[in-house]
Amino acid sequence: MMLDVQGLRTGYGRIPILNGVSFSVNEGEFIGILGHNGMGKTTLLKALMGFLPATSGRVMFGHDDVTAIEPYRRARLGLGYVPQGREIFPGLTVYENLRMGCSTQDGVEGDIIATVLEEFPRLKPLLDRPGGALSGGEQQLLAIARCLCGDPRLILLDEPTEGIQPSIIDEIADTLQRLRARSGLTMILVEQNLDFIASLSQRILIIQKGAITREVAPGELGDASLVGEFVGIAT
Repeated sequence: MMLDVQGLRTGYGRIPILNGVSFSVNEGEFIGILGHNGMGKTTLLKALMGFLPATSGRVMFGHDDVTAIEPYRRARLGLGYVPQGREIFPGLTVYENLRMGCSTQDGVEGDIIATVLEEFPRLKPLLDRPGGALSGGEQQLLAIARCLCGDPRLILLDEPTEGIQPSIIDEIADTLQRLRARSGLTMILVEQNLDFIASLSQRILIIQKGAITREVAPGELGDASLVGEFVGIAT
């Protein structure tokens, strides 16, 4: 088992957001997280990465209890995070952004970046361009590539298709599927694009009021009543 979460609770100040989240992820598995806005999807990813402290519960990453350790230590263990809104460095070039994602600083980062770029050919001619000059879709590709430069075993990916043109959405999906097939990458995906999440996820967890309330198969997202009740997205 790659990740095991039991009874995870956290919030912002005195406002509770996660109310006892429990689920697990197997190695090489892609799972999706769906729910209405404000139900705790992004908060869950931030808590898993350590940006929000757990008030109770446990998070096991492989054999390591990471419940109370800092984000940088989780990253060194193999957790990667691509936040909603991408959050690249707009004043740095594409290549410099990729360097920021490398956890190794002993002279081999060039090889790491070259390997990652083989999966992102669209970025190759853009290496000297400032990140802020890229399109939204190119910035999303850069954010994912930067995360992969840290050699994560599990990626937490938050709303990657938001504001992205359809051609790059397809490119992102193809790239992630290829990485899973080649390297056994594991991923937790928060997404509102039903076609995207269904094409990538092996199972989908529904979150309501800060707790996982249901698990569905990707094919069930064609059920308009289920989507309307638990997700709040029109089909």
